[in-house]
Amino acid sequence: MAEGASQDLLLAAAFVSDAQYNRNIPFRTSPEAVRLYYLYNHWIMRTVTYFFIFLNLSLAVFEEPAVYPLPFLVTSLIEVLCLLVFFGRLTHFAKVTLRNVFWKDTKNICIMVAILLSLTDLAIYGVLRMYNMRSIRWSRIVRPIFLINFAESRQIRRAFRSIRNTLPEITYVFLLFMFSLLMFSLMALKLFGERNLQTAEGLPYFKNYLEIVFDLYVLVTTANSPDVMMPAFDFSSWYALFFIAFVIVNTYIFMSLFLAVVYNNYKKHLKNEIRKLAYMKHRKMIEAFNLLKEEEGAQFVVREARWKQLVKLVAPDISNSHRELLLCISDNEQKGFIDKKSFVQLADLLNIQVITLKIRSHPLGQWMPRVYKSAVSRFLRSMVRHRGFVWTYDVIILINAIFIALDEETPYISYAEWVFLALYIIEILLKVYTYEPRAFFGKNQFWNWFDTLIIFAALTATVLNTTLKSTTKYNSQQILDIVFILRVLRLIRIVDSIQRFRVIMNTLINIVPTMLTFGGLTLVVYCVFAIIGMELFHGKIQFFPASSNVPYALECGNPALKDSLFARGKYCKNNFNNFASSFIVLMELTVVNQWHVFANGFANVTVQPAKLYFIAFHIVMVIIIVNIFVSFILEAFFVEYSLEKSEVETAIEQKIQELGMGVQEDELQHEQLLDNMESAEHDLEGEGGTKPQSKGLVFKIASKPTSSPLFCLGPSVHACLH
Repeated sequence: MAEGASQDLLLAAAFVSDAQYNRNIPFRTSPEAVRLYYLYNHWIMRTVTYFFIFLNLSLAVFEEPAVYPLPFLVTSLIEVLCLLVFFGRLTHFAKVTLRNVFWKDTKNICIMVAILLSLTDLAIYGVLRMYNMRSIRWSRIVRPIFLINFAESRQIRRAFRSIRNTLPEITYVFLLFMFSLLMFSLMALKLFGERNLQTAEGLPYFKNYLEIVFDLYVLVTTANSPDVMMPAFDFSSWYALFFIAFVIVNTYIFMSLFLAVVYNNYKKHLKNEIRKLAYMKHRKMIEAFNLLKEEEGAQFVVREARWKQLVKLVAPDISNSHRELLLCISDNEQKGFIDKKSFVQLADLLNIQVITLKIRSHPLGQWMPRVYKSAVSRFLRSMVRHRGFVWTYDVIILINAIFIALDEETPYISYAEWVFLALYIIEILLKVYTYEPRAFFGKNQFWNWFDTLIIFAALTATVLNTTLKSTTKYNSQQILDIVFILRVLRLIRIVDSIQRFRVIMNTLINIVPTMLTFGGLTLVVYCVFAIIGMELFHGKIQFFPASSNVPYALECGNPALKDSLFARGKYCKNNFNNFASSFIVLMELTVVNQWHVFANGFANVTVQPAKLYFIAFHIVMVIIIVNIFVSFILEAFFVEYSLEKSEVETAIEQKIQELGMGVQEDELQHEQLLDNMESAEHDLEGEGGTKPQSKGLVFKIASKPTSSPLFCLGPSVHACLH
């Protein structure tokens, strides 16, 4: 009986954990499968999987054409090891899911096919290499499949689903845009084709229809404006009207229409995703409740003891005080059990990050109470807390910015740097003296850590640079660069002093985890296009130093680039000769400026249809993915600026206000409370099991760092929490 209850508890904890982290994996419910499922979701297993995924992707850096060449045997063994890990992870997943579900899941089929293709290609390439026959590693293009299709990458898959769902609407707009482009190209051919005009390079102007289509497509991106217009404009000023109309219709209207369509579809499908996740979360919580429920009168409930055991399994790292707080919210009337409605909210309660803070005195107040509590000390601490202290250092930062911009070689400027460093160090020491050190350097005190690390890193680099210059003739440019960068980074501190800046920065910090999803999406696209680019353009363009005597060094080693904009612009280092260079080129293409010069340059050294590669990248990356990223940023900022507290957050705050003394954050600036704040995840019980009578607790909801109240719980509420 006890064993069955324990197994039910373990299974219920798995359901709650899935609801908390929005996992939708239909796993087997047998005791062995549940334990394997826990192991599958363990953070170490996920970390190992991600490590081998990125190791597999990074092999392109060491394979031919390599940035850092490694022997083929080494890279092939590493790749085989990665594939074995992927196969093991897939096998582990098969052990915890239902057989019919596993084989119907296209993610698993994609992973198995990718493993087989990789092994087949590796074997063929190795055999051909033994006979000195050149081959293409075509399977490298399937490596991003592992990043997309493992269960851990559900956020990236959602981003791809968003793209897939948006494509039908984008397709209609894109077809209409292409119709407009082709029509304007035809008009351009008729208007300018027979006038014998020439470009600045002496080439025929708008003679070839396909060239006109490409040039006008580039004009949509504004990369060749106004150069593409100038021959016609020089011939007659009236022809400027053609290009003005084209830019208004295609650049401003159609490109804005792309963003509008993407944003509208993104919002619609985002709502659908949220509804689906909410439904799955509710269903998981109901399944967990049904496993633990007991009959209480006319309703089913979960007993307090079982609820506590469940929370310990799901969130073992939260403190006892935090757990008791959640219990008080779930069991609002202190009946000793949790009803179904309150139980279903548990996953949302656990998702709200509540920081537990303990009230303790400053160490100096314990070691030197007479000195620390003296009139001079109190005046000094009140001065540091005063807003004028912050304003004073804001002015110092601005003056420091002016000195940074001045000539470093001037002796007075060099001496001033030491003055500023001394002032910043004094500021940090005064703050540590005023505020409790462990609270000042708490895990959520980002700006305090940032200030301290920047100042002491700048001090170390400056001392090291000065010592080297005074004792030897050695002058390290790298150290100087570090010093200059650290000096500039100090200016970022001004951001924390302005309220609106803090709102924006906190919004950016809050959306960083989701932005990483689009980072993964971009990585997938870059990897695919980089591998294709290396196969198409490797070795076609070479970079040579300015002093090189190699034939055609000025033409990037290829006579086809003679007198081209690519060669004249000295873009030779922008090539696809290795994985790193390919990524740099793709980043430059994403920025769009001068992308047509790259397209023409690589088309000149290969074939003209090679321009389709660059057009395809622009459509996929700039028109689709960047617009989806912009849509995400817009929606995130709208949500952050307009969203009110959730029902669960409000329930937490109301309950703490009911139980104890609710203290707003601005009230915590009072000396007697703020001096004693300490970030800690301790229990309410003191040593030896006695309850502390002189030290209370503070809870802070961390999801809203700029406006969340902090709640102080003193001894008066210990009866509820215990």
